[in-house]
Formats: sequence, structure tokens, C-alpha cells
Amino acid sequence: MSTISQTKRPLVLVTGANGQLGKELRQLETKWPEFEFLFLSREDLPIHHFELVRNFFKATHPSFLINCAAYTAVDKAEQEEELAFQINAEAVGVLAAICKEQDCKFVHVSTDYVFDGLANRPYREDDLTNPQGVYGASKLAGEKEAVLLNPDAVIIRTSWVYSSFGKNFVKTILRLLQEKPSVSVVDDQIGSPTYAADLAVAILEIISLKSWKPGVYHFSNEGEISWCTFAKAIAALTHSNTPIQAITTAEFPTPAKRPAWSVLDKSKIKAVYGIKIRPWKESLADCLELLSK
Repeated sequence: MSTISQTKRPLVLVTGANGQLGKELRQLETKWPEFEFLFLSREDLPIHHFELVRNFFKATHPSFLINCAAYTAVDKAEQEEELAFQINAEAVGVLAAICKEQDCKFVHVSTDYVFDGLANRPYREDDLTNPQGVYGASKLAGEKEAVLLNPDAVIIRTSWVYSSFGKNFVKTILRLLQEKPSVSVVDDQIGSPTYAADLAVAILEIISLKSWKPGVYHFSNEGEISWCTFAKAIAALTHSNTPIQAITTAEFPTPAKRPAWSVLDKSKIKAVYGIKIRPWKESLADCLELLSK
């Protein structure tokens, strides 16, 4: 856990500090000197314990909370429903309620999995939700808790998150390209990747603005691609000659159903907060360059 200095800069708490987004926010800490940051792992603060969280807030007086803590094991969630809901819903309610009580601005990160993946245009924030598995259902329950207990919350849905940190699709493909004679990747699921570093910048830009506009927002990098196209771009950018085969979702069954369509409409976050969003390939190249070092 980071320490708090005695300065009067606004304190930003970041939960889920050891995840991809938490680590990207930590990388940006020195670039946002107007804030004091405190990065919290699960061990530092069990976020589903109401009184523990309340006492922590009373001791630290944060101005902002960015909740990156999440249960993200999509397939495992089918067997661990109670744990998924505890982290993705119950804990979100605790944080939302205490932020409201303690006058702390609350930013919560959600997912494209709240939708059923049957759309034929990018999903807007007010489109009907219809999660197809435990993970999506738990994340949607968390959104509802946040809005119910703290109408002033900002909720950001994102998709296909990757980073130079943690486990993710990009790092898995890089490993498979080195280990396998060929790699098979699903080609009938379409979405937009999100470089966690870009999402981290967007969140810090939002909390830096003097105007706070609560509500649900969508963020991912620009462009619509399949997982197979994504994998082929990773191979091309790293000059790998390992062949990549396109397969169908039916040929690669998983315990949890994946949305066939995950493209998010980002007009609202651009219009309301003036967020600039990069093309997916530009961000991917940056991440791969970091990983090559």
C-alpha cells in the first residue's frame, strides 16, 4: 500500500491495484501531480466489509474512488457464482454507499458482458442489458447497486481489455506464437480491444475536469475486429511467421457464453467529457513495444 503524505491534494483511492487497470493507473501517478494516490489491493482493504471500508474512508478522506477491483474469470464464474457476485455486485454496493455518505466521487468499471451480443450496431449506454452468464450478470448487478446507492456515480463499460501487465489475450497470443506450429483463433466474435493504459488516462481526465456528469459511459479503442483479426495484427506487428487459423465459436466451446458482438458506441464519453480515443492498432503497437522491452 502506498503511503499518504500530509499535503492537501485531492486523494484518489484505487481499488484492485494489482489488476491490469490498477497497474496502468499506478504508471500514470507521476504524470498527475495534482492528485495524491493510494493503491489498494484486496489484502489492503476487503471491499465487501462495510464497516472496514467506512472506517478507512473516515481515516483517509478520499475525494475520488476508482474501483478497478473485479472478479474477471469469465468461465470460472460459472462455478463460483457466489464469489463473483460478492466482488462484482455486493462490494460495489458497499463502495457506492460509502462514497455517497463520505462525499467522495465514485468511478466504477464495468463490461460489455452486460449485453447479449446479438446487436448489429455498436451498443449505446441505454440499450437493453441481457447478460448471458454469471460474470455478466454479476457485473450488471454491480452497476445497479452503484446507481441505486449512489446516483452520482460514473460507470464506465469497457471490452477486451489488455495491457503489458497481468494475463490477457495479447500476452497469450504472443506466447502461443512462440510455442505452437500454428494458432487457431475465433473469427465470429466481433468487438473492440481496450488498451488499459488508454482507459486509465481517460478515467484520470474525467476526474481532473471540474464538471462531474454522473451516468453510464462506454470506452474502448476505435475500430471493429474479430479475435482472429486481433491475433493476426499481433503476429504482424511482432514479425511472427506462425500461421493463424480462423475458427468458429462452435469449434472452441467454453463454459461461459461469449457475446458474438461486443462493439461499444463511445459517442457519449466523447461528447460529455471530450475524451479522445485512439485506433486499436495504434494502442496495440504501443503495448507490444513495451512488452518487447
